[in-house]
Amino acid sequence: MENHNKKLILIEFGNTLRAIRLAKGFTQEKLANELGVEISQISRIERGIINTSVVTIYQLAKILNTSVSDLFNFEVKNINNLP
Repeated sequence: MENHNKKLILIEFGNTLRAIRLAKGFTQEKLANELGVEISQISRIERGIINTSVVTIYQLAKILNTSVSDLFNFEVKNINNLP
């Protein structure tokens, strides 16, 4: 996979995470505290700067009460219908 494509995936993941986080009423600070990381790490994930681990993705889904697959649903731009 080309580096350009990898970067696009990270950006899409970050955009989706941000949309879900906001829809669930979490600030970056609240999510970071729940996850036990610095706020800057949440910011870097959402901006597609860093490639986070599978374990972190799993924990994000649990904290946000959503599925891991929702975090990778790059087609959905309006996350208002999530459980």
